[in-house]
Amino acid sequence: MPLRIDDLGLTSAVKLVALLNLAYFGIEFGAALAIGSVSLFADSIDFLEDASLNILIVVALNWTVRNRARVGMALAGILLVPGLATLWMAWVKLGRPVPPEPSVLTLTGFGALLVNLFCAFMLVRHRHHSGSLTLAAFLSSRNDTLANLAVIGAGLVTAFLWPSAWPDLIVGLGIAVMNAEAARHIYQVARAEHMSADDAP
Repeated sequence: MPLRIDDLGLTSAVKLVALLNLAYFGIEFGAALAIGSVSLFADSIDFLEDASLNILIVVALNWTVRNRARVGMALAGILLVPGLATLWMAWVKLGRPVPPEPSVLTLTGFGALLVNLFCAFMLVRHRHHSGSLTLAAFLSSRNDTLANLAVIGAGLVTAFLWPSAWPDLIVGLGIAVMNAEAARHIYQVARAEHMSADDAP
């Protein structure tokens, strides 16, 4: 039997988070291209992924447990996309290792941090609702908050300690690894849900 969603707050929160992520994707992607930043590029693609993730969640909330679990496994694959994009950008950057403008890097990362803190706050109360779907949304916002702190750190290190492309590259690759770990966890939860649904009478 499809899940009945009585908590309209969850749907409203996920919709708002999707809109905020889509809006800041445009801002961060433009800044990444302007200064040639691997970490901002990775994080901007992550914002686009988060918007897609939350839109899928809104669509799938009233589906059966089995179908929601299938979507959860698909979302785990979506989480890998930013990591692959980051590896490509890092490869390009290695051919021209110019450090990004640290002030733009830091300020854009700070703006992303504010957006993701708000999104995580909106989703934290719903993180156990509907299994892997809302877990995916919460983990994504939480990981993005950690990534934003690292981006800000890369900007400060580039400005004051190490005027090199390497702080930006290291953070960008770290974001890719973090997304891969989140994808693994979400897949495991979704697979367990799918197996439980199969075993149910």
